[in-house]
Amino acid sequence: MDRFERQVILPGLGKAGQDKLRNASVLVIGAGGLGCPILLYLAAAGVGRIGVVDGDEVSLSNLNRQVLFGEQDLGKNKAEQAVSFFQNKYSDISWFAFPEFINVSNAAQLLKSYDLVIDGSDNFPTRYLVNDACVLAHKPLVFGAIYQNEGQVSVFNRNRSSCNYRDLYPQMPSATEIPNCSETGVIGVLPGIIGNLMALEAIKLISGLGKVLDNKVLFFNSLSSETYEVEINPQFKARSAAPQGWEAFQAMSYELACEGIEQLDWEDAFQRAGHGTMLVDVRERDEKPPLVCSVLFKAPMSDFDSYMDQMEEAEALFFFCQSGIRSQKAALRIKAEYPGKTVFSIRGGIDALKSSQFRNG
Repeated sequence: MDRFERQVILPGLGKAGQDKLRNASVLVIGAGGLGCPILLYLAAAGVGRIGVVDGDEVSLSNLNRQVLFGEQDLGKNKAEQAVSFFQNKYSDISWFAFPEFINVSNAAQLLKSYDLVIDGSDNFPTRYLVNDACVLAHKPLVFGAIYQNEGQVSVFNRNRSSCNYRDLYPQMPSATEIPNCSETGVIGVLPGIIGNLMALEAIKLISGLGKVLDNKVLFFNSLSSETYEVEINPQFKARSAAPQGWEAFQAMSYELACEGIEQLDWEDAFQRAGHGTMLVDVRERDEKPPLVCSVLFKAPMSDFDSYMDQMEEAEALFFFCQSGIRSQKAALRIKAEYPGKTVFSIRGGIDALKSSQFRNG
């Protein structure tokens, strides 16, 4: 008995469709709340080659929705752990782990050898970056996102008449406008539902089964279990703002374009910290874990304005919070008050501070 027997006998799929799945290659960006269910069902369906891109590590707060991981995976890279899980489960799939975040330097190489890209990221800069890379590489893109109790799914760049992410969101919003689930919370079932819908769109795209969400967006509300669709049309002015070639793409700063604040990782922040610099923790005083650092200054967002005068003399300010959202808001607030100030937000916040060698500055 073949493990795909139930799929092969399905009208509209058949052996031809299953062969297409076996010969297909899919690159999944992000192995988090969306990426986990996507990977589960791509693998179960028999996609022949799957790459997983994620530079993040598993944390305890991930486990309510990132169903590939358990307590034994804490502190380990998500892409590598996801691939390890599946290598022990299915021997007929070629797996590749890329334990890094996608960026303007590595995107072209990452996309090069894959037929289809699925974006399971959770922030605007990455979504625009992945979209633009897929447009330049002529790769179809399955998109999905969640916010609190709602999710959305679409298929972009399927052919020359297809819309892309910039048609859905012509204006690049700040990442602070719509926080991720680290800031707003999420019921773990919702990314499971949206991730499964994304996997379904990918399977339909590859096999030719049914109709895909081309030039339309499916919205799902978890509180009412209602769905609705919205048609989208090309926004040529928005498209003209996208990089028109790989050289322009690699020169693009998506974080600055979306947020107006440059981001650093923790290693860079600690290396730059010194005389005249201030590391500012904008978390509330009861949030954990605490950070011990000689240049640390606490300015909780709930009373942030009352601390601004004390930051005026610092030559450079490095803001951080739990996940990197509130720190961007704080940095923008300071930048508006003191336009000439050197200001950074630390990417990923305290959640990204995994390596003990940087914990005691």
